[in-house]
Formats: sequence, structure tokens, C-alpha cells
Amino acid sequence: KTDFINFINDQEWKSIEPVSSWFGPSSFLMSSMSALFQLSMWIRHGHGYLTENLGIPVWGSYAIFGLATLFSGLVLGLVSEAFGTD
Repeated sequence: KTDFINFINDQEWKSIEPVSSWFGPSSFLMSSMSALFQLSMWIRHGHGYLTENLGIPVWGSYAIFGLATLFSGLVLGLVSEAFGTD
């Protein structure tokens, strides 16, 4: 605590370079990383729900998520092909 107070009082914070906008909290990169983390947590909770609450075996949960991944890839591919340029 004392070090932090000295850091502020001595204005040592002025000598630190600011974070570049590319790595700032509101940048596209950090927003994308946050979205991927939230997706992974949703998948984890979904897996727990399928295995613990519904009693689906672990391999069944993996199969469901695998099929969902394939289906979403198919849909995204079809959409990108439909709206893509030649």
C-alpha cells in the first residue's frame, strides 16, 4: 500500500508509457479476445448442463458441440458465398 501511495505522490506514473490503442481495453483486438473468452465459458457451462443436469454422457456432449460447430461453419460458409463477391 505504501509503495502505491509513493508511486502516486512522487508522480512516477508520468514516466510510464501509455498502452497503445491496439492493446487498449476498447480496441477491436481486446473486444474479440473478450468475446472468445465469453464463448468458451458458455461452452463450458453448456457442457456441464448437458452432462450433469440432462445426464448425457461426456462423449454425447462432445458430439453435440462438434455437430453444432460443423453446422455453424456450414451456415457461415453458405452466407459468405451468397453475399460474397466474384
